[in-house]
Amino acid sequence: MTFIFPAQGRGILSWGSHDFFSSGNKGGITLDSAIVCHQVRKYFWEEQEADPGACWLKRLRPGKRLTKAVDDVSLEVKRGEIFGLLGSNGSGKSTLIRLMATLLLPDSGYVSVLGQDVVKNRLAVRRMINRVSVDAAFFKKLSAYENLMYAARLYDVNPRQAKIDAEAILKRLGFPRNKIYASMENLSRGMQQKVAVARALLTSPMVLLLDEPTTGLDPKSKRDVQDFVLEVQAEHDTTVILTTHDMTEAERLCQRIAIIDGGRVEDVDTAEGLKNKVGGPSTTMDEVFFALTGRDWKEEAEE
Repeated sequence: MTFIFPAQGRGILSWGSHDFFSSGNKGGITLDSAIVCHQVRKYFWEEQEADPGACWLKRLRPGKRLTKAVDDVSLEVKRGEIFGLLGSNGSGKSTLIRLMATLLLPDSGYVSVLGQDVVKNRLAVRRMINRVSVDAAFFKKLSAYENLMYAARLYDVNPRQAKIDAEAILKRLGFPRNKIYASMENLSRGMQQKVAVARALLTSPMVLLLDEPTTGLDPKSKRDVQDFVLEVQAEHDTTVILTTHDMTEAERLCQRIAIIDGGRVEDVDTAEGLKNKVGGPSTTMDEVFFALTGRDWKEEAEE
């Protein structure tokens, strides 16, 4: 039993039969690039704390500070690729994800998802993507199952098929069967994050945006999610954009990694390629990060 992906394409998902994005025209899009960013900028004005040593007038009106969250970023993500965005807190990686997801509009530059401009064709983009964030929101009084069915209904997913798919995805993620009908507020942080991943995959996205999806998970749950991401990409040709604080996770999952610092992309390459540029095969990703940014990754991750 299958259902048609609700975008303009014909990708098909059936977790029961493992027929996910079977052969067929995915929305008539034939471009090799899944995502293209060209000279993208996104700046924010933030309240600046008053300087205690300043004159009384400046303390009353401290003013604002310009933050360059994304600063002249250009990159290309290939179809069917797991692409990593690696950076410290405040580096701009989550802002870049939000631009791809049409949750923010770029101040300048161009972002396209499967050939669709995220500004001019926002609705078309939203039908082709889904996003998992570290702060995923739910209806906390509803159960995991009810939250998934609500998401399926928003995407016009067949209810009977949605039930089959939801149970299959949760099982694959190692979600306890006896917790499916428990309210979200009574689930652990790790269980909630698995529901967030299941909700995103239930809509059969062509592009999956994962913003630190394994943060807060125990080692086994983290491995379950990582294995499932690899399975989805390998078997179904889904394009995955992953932000992470976990160097090991980035190396294990990503075909290519972009190192981001201060809103700018410092380099893009495979993990092996980045290591060879810095020192050689024995170089660690921590050393790569330090060489490209001048920052110590362990200190940044602890902040």
